[in-house]
Amino acid sequence: MAEIVLGHAISGDREISRDALIERAGSAATGLSELDVGAGDAVAVVLRNDFAFFEASFAAQRLGAYSVPVNWHGKSQEIAYVLRDCSAKAVVAHADLLSEVAPAVPPGVPLFVVPTPPEIAAAYGIADELCRPPPDVLQWEDLVSCFPPLPEAEAGVISSMIYTSGTTGNPKGVRRLNLGPEAARLFAEGVRDTFGIAPDRVARTVITGPLYHSAPNAYGLYALRMGGFVVLQPRFDAEKLLRLIEQHRITHLHMVPTMFVRLLRLPDEVKQNYDLSSLEWVVHGAAPCPIEVKRAMIEWWGPVIYEYYGATETGIATFHNSDEALRKPGTVGRALPGGTVRVYDTDGRILPASEVGEIYLWQQGFPDFTYHGQDDKRREVGRDGLVTLGDVGYLDEDGYLFICDRARDMVISGGVNIYPAEIEMALLAMPGIRDCAVFGIPDEEFGETLCAHIEPDAAAPPAAAEVAAFLRERLADYKVPRVIELATALPREDSGKIIKRKLREPYWVGAGRKI
Repeated sequence: MAEIVLGHAISGDREISRDALIERAGSAATGLSELDVGAGDAVAVVLRNDFAFFEASFAAQRLGAYSVPVNWHGKSQEIAYVLRDCSAKAVVAHADLLSEVAPAVPPGVPLFVVPTPPEIAAAYGIADELCRPPPDVLQWEDLVSCFPPLPEAEAGVISSMIYTSGTTGNPKGVRRLNLGPEAARLFAEGVRDTFGIAPDRVARTVITGPLYHSAPNAYGLYALRMGGFVVLQPRFDAEKLLRLIEQHRITHLHMVPTMFVRLLRLPDEVKQNYDLSSLEWVVHGAAPCPIEVKRAMIEWWGPVIYEYYGATETGIATFHNSDEALRKPGTVGRALPGGTVRVYDTDGRILPASEVGEIYLWQQGFPDFTYHGQDDKRREVGRDGLVTLGDVGYLDEDGYLFICDRARDMVISGGVNIYPAEIEMALLAMPGIRDCAVFGIPDEEFGETLCAHIEPDAAAPPAAAEVAAFLRERLADYKVPRVIELATALPREDSGKIIKRKLREPYWVGAGRKI
């Protein structure tokens, strides 16, 4: 068994102490300040799970700036949109991503390159020559090594500006407000209650999900900041996770249901081969978890499974433990202390227990937000100070929330939010396509996967393979529908609007769920 040193991070064969990482972040902050990065500015981070991700995020925080994690799966035009929208003052990226990142960086904005580590290269099959920064670029290491550390200011919330899309398909940066000491205290209480991490409850954890995603970002940054032992898994692998749990006596994990599914699919002899008795707190969210999957995980790992419900905008609003999951199958929990959850009908009336409507929620004391550059958008998703995620459900007589469906078109595949409108806009730019509809259909492993129904131009109808190839040139691979159907005509309302419900429903018959 490996020696476990708290306040430490490891990735593959590399390791660094928390204090050394924090010092490097301080030096980076000084260097960034020399480039006029200051309070309220944005530092874009296009990195996989690596030490530099923490350094850049902590450096931005020390300056009062926002770290802006960018999904590294994105194509150049997708990355460029985020960099322009957040007015990035600096960009940090892995060397192997330069082909997509470099063309996206606005003129005059410095791009600092991080060598792609060997464990990440091995996990993704990246050629060695792509892992080394070219000789003519700025290097993150030079920024870190050339300046003395900038002193830390008064503690605030570790906040990143996460980009999340709406039904328009245009990503919006969720910009947290009022990030002072009181917000930090409330945030710490929420982390203790939901992630199980606190100064007196230091975590030994594996970061299983991508740090560009909202929940893993908050979880990972806080776990290391609190002096935990953090293992970075370059890419999720079910058996390798079991090996890491045993090897490092892992106590805490943050996961998504897709990971549970992959773990449960391992052969019984593999599952029984690892000692998982160190686990104390395994929390999951980001997507609906099938009842049978939750039950099987509790039977295997014991009553250490917890679940939350929330979003980038709202933070975590509801929560429940393993006992509650078994007693209330399918629930996503009850409102946390200080939290409010209500269900409204379409006329804005608050519905009583067991009646289905749109879910609105908020956590008292959680820092409020705006959408960067779109302050008025906060009102569009709000009602009585609460915010909706577009989900439909009900509260039972004991206050437990159950989600029945999604009012909006967003698809959650493997815990990742995907917005059909963005894909539809790309499809409509393809010659030979008259109209289209993209929506989610059930998938045993990922929860949902994408399906596109396309109404082609009779003059030049494209083949499904041509459609997929067209999208791959413009969008991240995970946004390319796995199922592409050509139809002579799509069902429409009298107004001409496509009725997605009629396309979607046949796929969900017999699935036992609607999301």
